[in-house]
Amino acid sequence: MSKVYAFLADGFEEVEALAVIDLLRRAKVDVTTYSIMNDLEVTGSHNITVKADQMIDQVDWDQADLLFLPGGMPGTLHLGSCEQLTGQLKAAFKEGKRIAAICAAPSVLGELHILEGKKATCYPGFEEKLLGAEHVTDGVVTDGTVTTARGMGFAVDLGLELIRLLVSEQVSNEMKDSIQYNY
Repeated sequence: MSKVYAFLADGFEEVEALAVIDLLRRAKVDVTTYSIMNDLEVTGSHNITVKADQMIDQVDWDQADLLFLPGGMPGTLHLGSCEQLTGQLKAAFKEGKRIAAICAAPSVLGELHILEGKKATCYPGFEEKLLGAEHVTDGVVTDGTVTTARGMGFAVDLGLELIRLLVSEQVSNEMKDSIQYNY
């Protein structure tokens, strides 16, 4: 079973995080949420408080198959300033592990030079932070081991794409049917 680690910071975009996490868990992917703040309770950008499963200092980095960054502000800024997380993102990328980010969060990957030579998308206005990437306007784009998405309106699409990548296209299609996606 694939293991996904989702990182939450105060000011994260709730739907981007929770829709993706929900879909992955429905597909039987092992998802653990980690707070990068000083508390398990993390408050999103729209004042919805979520309790993370664990603190970032409890991560077993070697076990992750995919690291996921939801967007939102100032959540994205907190993610980008967390040295433990950014160091592990660079290491995971070098090891060929999957990384996914949505909305403003692809800017964190861009600033770490993870997007160089890759197609990537992001929330409009963050394009200049996709350092070395070929910016595309697709809702969700996977290039190699990196998947990026434009924003909240593409959260379900991102979840389905990650299911396709981590489980199978068949399970992703079954999930579309079960949630009445695009009927």
